[in-house]
Amino acid sequence: MASKFAPRAFRSSTRALRSSTRQPRQSFHLSAVQKSSSLNVHRDTPENNLSIPFKFSQQNEKLIQEVLSRYPSQYKKAAVMPLLDLGQRQHGFTSISVMNEVARLLEMPPMRVYEVATFYTMYNRNPVGRFHVQCCTTTPCQLKGSDGIMKAIEEQLGIHHGETTPDKMFTFTEVECLGACANAPMVQINDDFYEDLTPETTKSLLKSLAEAAEKTGASGMAPGLSGDYGKDQVSGQSSGRQEKAGGPGYAAQGTSLPAPGPLSKRISCEPAHKLTSLTSEPPTGEQIMRKDGAF
Repeated sequence: MASKFAPRAFRSSTRALRSSTRQPRQSFHLSAVQKSSSLNVHRDTPENNLSIPFKFSQQNEKLIQEVLSRYPSQYKKAAVMPLLDLGQRQHGFTSISVMNEVARLLEMPPMRVYEVATFYTMYNRNPVGRFHVQCCTTTPCQLKGSDGIMKAIEEQLGIHHGETTPDKMFTFTEVECLGACANAPMVQINDDFYEDLTPETTKSLLKSLAEAAEKTGASGMAPGLSGDYGKDQVSGQSSGRQEKAGGPGYAAQGTSLPAPGPLSKRISCEPAHKLTSLTSEPPTGEQIMRKDGAF
């Protein structure tokens, strides 16, 4: 007669066999938390606090209505990004008052606006100079000499990354990829890209910007030069364009600026020496259509 304990003994031996064939557990190690030096909280400063009022100008109020017309009324909060950009252009940076006004106009909780403004790096939450110099140091630019561009900017402006000149004219920031890799190394100054840079052309560009701002009466802590810089400040008439290799530049009141784009012989991002492909004439409509009548 079989023992009534045999089934239990069999189960015990099966468990032992299974446990012996199990894979050993892997241990996971967590690295130390690297916190950003930029606080995603607001700290009152003399230039940025709730007691400083902000209202959009009449011209910008018209632009806001145009922007809001692109969205259904129940989804107007989708316009938070263009309105923040508009407020930054008017005020010079995205202050707490700018964010609160955008929240009021869009009928959003202010926290939702703060979340957007602290997530995207294009919103400057602290004051910047009239010229915000953003130097890209991501891999393509680094391989083409962005270290030399960074050094040239520091030498010309006398400041380091994250600092503003005493006259509030230049703010220098090191940034990640700006999408002009074929024209590396490059910098973005306000809304303009300057590409194919060398340390010499970088210093010359910054010197030209400082001279232009001085002669046109520009002050610091404000948005960049206006779009009518190419016009005479007295007559308001166009003062002409100065031709340069790679495209036209701008001249006014005895000073000149290179046009945005490559500061080299290139017009765009074509090969620096000569074309190596697509050298023949593009095909015409008859050549690209099939002759058997099929699409």
